[in-house]
Amino acid sequence: MTKFLKTLSATLAAGVMLASTAQADTRVTYKSAKSGSSYYQMGVELAEAMKAGTDGDIIVTIEESQGSTQNVMEVRARGGDYVFTTPPVLVSLAQKGKGPFEGKSAPQFDEIRALFPIPSLTMHFVMAGEGSAATLDDLAGQTLLLGKGSFGATEGEKYLNLFGLADKVEIADAELSNAVAALKNGQIGAFVTAGSFPAPNVVEAAASTPVRLVSLTPEQVAETKRTKLVIPAGTYAGQTEDVTTTSLPVAAFTTTKMDADTAYALTRTYWEQKAAMGDTSAWWNGVTAELMANITTPLHPGALRYYEEAGFALSEAHKQ
Repeated sequence: MTKFLKTLSATLAAGVMLASTAQADTRVTYKSAKSGSSYYQMGVELAEAMKAGTDGDIIVTIEESQGSTQNVMEVRARGGDYVFTTPPVLVSLAQKGKGPFEGKSAPQFDEIRALFPIPSLTMHFVMAGEGSAATLDDLAGQTLLLGKGSFGATEGEKYLNLFGLADKVEIADAELSNAVAALKNGQIGAFVTAGSFPAPNVVEAAASTPVRLVSLTPEQVAETKRTKLVIPAGTYAGQTEDVTTTSLPVAAFTTTKMDADTAYALTRTYWEQKAAMGDTSAWWNGVTAELMANITTPLHPGALRYYEEAGFALSEAHKQ
């Protein structure tokens, strides 16, 4: 073989090796929430789990987000590597051109497909004091910290109006970040927060002072038109019984632009790594197969293949 042919052969072989390396991993962008939030931290944990569970074949890059609506809107300009989190109800509104998507309809919204549920936004009404679970009526006469601009603040205000408590509580003019200190030193009697459970600020509050969580009746849950969720006894220090509250389900989505093998691998690895993620952060333990019922849009065909293989109970809506 001439020197030229040897050089050409070596060059081609190196090119093949480089191509194989380039194709060995799959790059995915995961857009969830603001940095510093629990959902952003979940994204970091999920990225680590994907890398570990696929031996580096799937690399997830986390992008900061300004909110769930933005996440949905971005499918108009994103490709097949885009994964985002949002409440399933927002996907439904986008596809119908309603709510925050009124006048902003796009054909790409119809291409959105679900992958898997993640921890739900869970409402917590936290009161100072010892004893069993509190009721909404126990909030009467309390100075209550709602916070500002968050889902928990908006939802909490809705519940005060819905159950006739708006004129029976004093709303504290303070940020939610001050809630634990304010509760501990008696400046407030209660605060409202929403996040995956166990919520870090509730853990902190329960560890530093006796607290009681408000438990809703089945009738009250129905009036909120939210999804029922039970926080198991022992989730927080001093919590001796289950607490019934409401939640806003959240899930991870992509679009039909993603190839089936990638969607399958993402979904399978998520469920296979969920227990390990739960060892790191307890909020993953709140994700069960039952949360699949909260996903009301079709599953990505690759994800559907995994769920059928694994024997998950699915609805007809999942298979469309």
